[in-house]
Amino acid sequence: MVENLITYLFIGAYLLLTLIIGIIGYRSQKNTPEDYFLADRKIGSIVLFFTLIATNFSAFAFLGLSGAGYRIGISYYPMIGFGTALVGITFYFIGYKVWLLGKEKGLITPSELIANRLPSQPLKLIFLAVMVIFTIPYLTLQPIGGGYMIENLTNGQIPYFWGAAFLTFIIVLYVFVGGMKSVALTDVLQGVLMLILMIVAVVTISQSIGSFTEANQTVYQLKPDLFYRSGMNNFFTPHKWFSYMLLWGLSVPMFPQMFMRFYTPKTANSLKLSASLYPLITCTMFICPVLIGMWGHINFPDLIGKEADIIFPMMLAEYTSTPMASLVMVGALAAFMSTLDSQLLALSSMMTRDIYIVYIRPQATLTEQTFVGKILIVILAIIGLILAANPPATIAAIATQAFTGLAVLFPTVIAALYGKNISPLSCIISIIFGEMAVIGFQVDIIPKSWALGFLPVVPIVVICSLIIVLCLRK
Repeated sequence: MVENLITYLFIGAYLLLTLIIGIIGYRSQKNTPEDYFLADRKIGSIVLFFTLIATNFSAFAFLGLSGAGYRIGISYYPMIGFGTALVGITFYFIGYKVWLLGKEKGLITPSELIANRLPSQPLKLIFLAVMVIFTIPYLTLQPIGGGYMIENLTNGQIPYFWGAAFLTFIIVLYVFVGGMKSVALTDVLQGVLMLILMIVAVVTISQSIGSFTEANQTVYQLKPDLFYRSGMNNFFTPHKWFSYMLLWGLSVPMFPQMFMRFYTPKTANSLKLSASLYPLITCTMFICPVLIGMWGHINFPDLIGKEADIIFPMMLAEYTSTPMASLVMVGALAAFMSTLDSQLLALSSMMTRDIYIVYIRPQATLTEQTFVGKILIVILAIIGLILAANPPATIAAIATQAFTGLAVLFPTVIAALYGKNISPLSCIISIIFGEMAVIGFQVDIIPKSWALGFLPVVPIVVICSLIIVLCLRK
């Protein structure tokens, strides 16, 4: 009884703190779209760094990576760690140009930038549709992860769905009232918590087992394949490993919540500093959940499929005290919440700016635009909860599908930012072909052999790029 009370106190204190920070963001709000959706483009270096980190490190960072470590092994770490570190490069080459254009043209959404650089309403709508369609599955991962964590932390006293619903309600509350200022400020808290507590988790669990060395030696005796370059069941071929490395760099900047962060810095130096520091954090942090997942074979040897996605809280319950497990799980909740709040805000801004005021109410006032954005946040949160009610696949599988669909947009964004004489029609054809190919591979209409051993994202993005290049206007 006392242990459960400690758990509830930790969770309650953390959620109360996020609400207080959300209110601080609300008190400084100007109630304009630029202020509500982009924090008036005045985010400094430290806040920008933490909001980029917190926004990208989601349920996948805690549950997905530990589950992948359990199923695949140590080889998942260099792929995800160094592959995600390469995102820092795309942050710079895409983010800096987006920041310049956004500041100059007063752009708020990714679709507005595409329409400004490649004037075409059909292209703008297709670009918008792809961002929304493929972000929603990734959005759904956050209540799924939160539900798993709350249910595990409370020993089932709070069922999975009600835990997911409660966390979503808290997020909607502070995003609704405070917008980007509240999101960015809470991201600082959430970023610090998730980084520190992830390291605390891996150190505490390793000491309970004996040491890092002893834990790894024990697992090696049980499952030596977990330490092979190819992973368990030869999961990684060189082609597949390269594909995943490429996937993160192509797709992460295409998520609307990440793309819109490029509009928010006060200065270009803030963005450059964040892009430089980002790889250091990913390489440091991502080894922790992968190791914890691998060590899960010591006490939980027979988990199958998505059962492995809850190995992280299972290991905490097995090897740490209830107060320690509860504290670390607060860090995991921070990861889920910091991504979901940004996704809700980004999607609502796009639907408000690119649909509502263009096709429904062109005469909408600035106050009305902000209000509509708030209503859309609630609607999108409900959609995410409905989809999370019956989780369809492993967290890693859902993430990979969402990332592949968004990577299709990468050639169009590069063409819009750096290309000359680009035909909007070529970009439309590129995106439509790419998404049809993604679906074709997913439902096995297109044989996997056509990918030549790579993940589908590689041949798809290559062909999408060629379509744009070969259709250059003379």
